[in-house]
Amino acid sequence: MATEIEDTLKRIHAHKGVVGTIIVNSEGIPIKTSLDNATTVQYAGLISQLADKARSVVRDLDPSNDLTFLRVRSKKHEILVAPDREFVLMVIQNPTD
Repeated sequence: MATEIEDTLKRIHAHKGVVGTIIVNSEGIPIKTSLDNATTVQYAGLISQLADKARSVVRDLDPSNDLTFLRVRSKKHEILVAPDREFVLMVIQNPTD
């Protein structure tokens, strides 16, 4: 299973404009990252909270529904978030590349 994860992350990094990836557990603690520690901690904490709030909003609107993907775009970066029960995958990319 670990090799499948590594292969998937390598394919993600091969895409044009990808700055880095972060995998966090359900508590928002980074498990695997390709970014420096300070950046990882900042993204992990803030994006985990945002994903939890977005999931809560989706469930409030329709209790039978769930958040499957979240995309946030700013002037500098685009953050793609794929939440799961136990983990959250975050991909930070440069949208201009």
